[in-house]
Amino acid sequence: MHARWRGPLGRFRVVSLAEGVSYLLLVGLGMPLKYGADWPLGVRVFGMLHGLLFVVFIVTLADATLRHPLALRRSLLAFLLSLVPGGAFWLEHRHLPRWAEDGRRAD
Repeated sequence: MHARWRGPLGRFRVVSLAEGVSYLLLVGLGMPLKYGADWPLGVRVFGMLHGLLFVVFIVTLADATLRHPLALRRSLLAFLLSLVPGGAFWLEHRHLPRWAEDGRRAD
């Protein structure tokens, strides 16, 4: 496994991306199925998946914050970006590589 996916920050990155995908599935597929095709099961399925992944996201963010030298400000940014559809991908692309590098220098 590549080093970028190991440890508390690596677990957080994986969960963050999974949560981001589930959010896009909920908004991009579940909601149109519910309101466009009158099929509410889409929101129920994707909503439950997203809700579960969001809880795991919060737990892994807390774990990474406590174990990795993440500043509280960075954790708050990660949380806020999780509320925006596509925010997880912006976080992964723009912020997490730099945070991982900062953590390696702090070791």
